[in-house]
Amino acid sequence: MDATASTAAHADRPAMNLGSTTRAPGVASRPRSRWLHPAVKPVLFVLCLMPFAWLFYGAWANTLGANPAEALIRATGDWTLRFLCLTLAISPLRQWFNLPPLARFRRMLGLFTYFYAVSHFLSYAWLDQSFALDAIVRDIAKRPFILVGTLALVLLTPLAATSFNRAIKWMGSSRWQALHRAVYAIAGLGLLHFFWMRSAKNDFSEVAIYAVVLGVLLGWRFNRWLAAKRATAAASSAVR
Repeated sequence: MDATASTAAHADRPAMNLGSTTRAPGVASRPRSRWLHPAVKPVLFVLCLMPFAWLFYGAWANTLGANPAEALIRATGDWTLRFLCLTLAISPLRQWFNLPPLARFRRMLGLFTYFYAVSHFLSYAWLDQSFALDAIVRDIAKRPFILVGTLALVLLTPLAATSFNRAIKWMGSSRWQALHRAVYAIAGLGLLHFFWMRSAKNDFSEVAIYAVVLGVLLGWRFNRWLAAKRATAAASSAVR
């Protein structure tokens, strides 16, 4: 769910082998990265499901506190932001620590972002509004923080729906990347949603943490874009 990160499904494609598979005598092969182990993806999938399993068990065992409905709604929202940050962190981490195999986990983390976002909205629609459509529509129109959260979910939906290799082939790489740049707006809307929600209790400590994390991740992308633009301009000047 990021044109350069998130649900970049083409990053999961096996790279084409453009060189010879024959090694010169005496040259040792590079050790295979542990991130390429077949067990890593299933383990990551289970880890991503653990927060949902914990919340499901807490609801069943009545261990979510005095207001379990509020606990479920807020926890699923928190995990949506966390998974969004993890998804956006893949590209910077790949560069900072020279770990190209991390790209193979981007799509899964992006889809789990959407999974927790849908869970968050369904928890609100069910536990707060009893699935009454007219009440939900009125509440969205009345409360700005719910409006921006719903807008973020709406924008996230086409990113999740086009997170597969077939969608990239169907749309074309440039159009697909343009669509998935919406993740930057989604990150801003998600943070604004969280800020307005916390403002009711005048508690901004967690908001500040997410703002710093997202600021670093989006700032890295901006600096990368700026460097690429300068390099293109320099190359154009050199040709003249």
